[in-house]
Amino acid sequence: MSLSADVAATLQPGFVGAHLPAWLERAHGGGLVSVCLYGDNVSDGGGLTALCAALHDRMPGVLLAVDEEGGDVTRLHYPAGSPAVGNAVLGRLDDEGTTRDAAAAIGEELTAYGIGLDLAPVVDVNSSPDNPVIGVRSFGAEPDSVGRHGAAWVEGLQSTGVLACAKHFPGHGDTVVDSHHGLPRLDVPLDLLRARELAPFRAAVAAGVASVMTSHIVVEALDPERPATFSPAVLAVLRDELRFTGVIVSDALDMAGASAQTGIPDAAVRALAAGVDLLCLGSRTTEERYAGVHAAVLDAARSGRLAPERVTEAAERVRSLAARAATSLSRPPVAPTRPTPQELPAEVVARAFRVTDEARRWISRPGPVCVVQVDSVANLAVGQVVWGPAALAAVVDESAVPPGARVAVVARAVGAGHAAHAVVQRLRNAGHDVVLVECGWPRGGADVETFGGSPAVARALLAVLRGEVSA
Repeated sequence: MSLSADVAATLQPGFVGAHLPAWLERAHGGGLVSVCLYGDNVSDGGGLTALCAALHDRMPGVLLAVDEEGGDVTRLHYPAGSPAVGNAVLGRLDDEGTTRDAAAAIGEELTAYGIGLDLAPVVDVNSSPDNPVIGVRSFGAEPDSVGRHGAAWVEGLQSTGVLACAKHFPGHGDTVVDSHHGLPRLDVPLDLLRARELAPFRAAVAAGVASVMTSHIVVEALDPERPATFSPAVLAVLRDELRFTGVIVSDALDMAGASAQTGIPDAAVRALAAGVDLLCLGSRTTEERYAGVHAAVLDAARSGRLAPERVTEAAERVRSLAARAATSLSRPPVAPTRPTPQELPAEVVARAFRVTDEARRWISRPGPVCVVQVDSVANLAVGQVVWGPAALAAVVDESAVPPGARVAVVARAVGAGHAAHAVVQRLRNAGHDVVLVECGWPRGGADVETFGGSPAVARALLAVLRGEVSA
């Protein structure tokens, strides 16, 4: 392969729209191996069938990737919401078989589209309740639980032939800045980093995870100057200490934590130099952006700023990953032996909920139940996906609550200044019996905590509020 083709093999663009743009075909002819799909690529009628078929037909051998985490982060079910409960619920149920089969169910969906790489699971330990970007995408706040369920998720997904990607190395859970918008910093002692952040990645590597995604965070104990994506010292931990030999994937380089100061082309050069193999360019890559990144990397390799051998090494890993996915997807998927997430009954999902004594009393009281859902801004990883009881058309406007009704006010990330508190107070002042429901990661003060907002979780929540199942 030429150096230009090797550069192309390290790039993973996304694109806007439900139709294959001609420039992607041209890029494929020049060596492009992988394309990432996003919610923007879902057609108006829902689904990705026609688009994926076109990609495989006109770009033979392409490795399609997607962020299908299940729960709050979904692309296959954008924007209607995922039928999977999500990682935080799975972690609280604490049945590794259920987690394994939840991932296998996602894998079976992906194989139908010919998607060979799932940029999941999240194996960050969500040790900070105020984390604005991980939250219920995590299996929990304890490294042992996250490691066990992360490994089970990897095994379940890869049993279907779809390859997994553990993220966001070396751990994004103890941060309070969203790397889509800024540059988080993780300042913990090295021994704590190894015991908490690194432990789930070690478990994922032991489970045979095919790829690992870096995070755009500064890890003070390893490299106080450079974010992990651009730090040879951080990536050396993954290669040398965790003995990972697969593909290292960058988180999207259009995120502020990666490129706000330098631009995407320079970020791409620095990530490759640090040891990243596959560069995720983001959901809105255009032909001009792709060409600019390709030119910058090629120029850096030709000028000596970036070793050509590093580019070739990365390209060979990516091509091997694509070949492995193509071979795996040609085999029949392994059918799960336990219920899939779609089949998990409400009484099982409800076991993951946390319910106060006051909420139990509220549930036992007579009278009609109304649900008022308060808008909550989602992070960019989630996007504009419907969530909570609103996804099931089971809510009413605050002004339409009838006299005498018991009211559940539902929201996400209910911190001290959240608008849900004012809604609760107004309804109580109007004489209603009110409980507050948290569908995100709990931050304290809610009467019911569901640890997720997908339609699968919302269905169980409604059953609990109506007294049909116990939590």
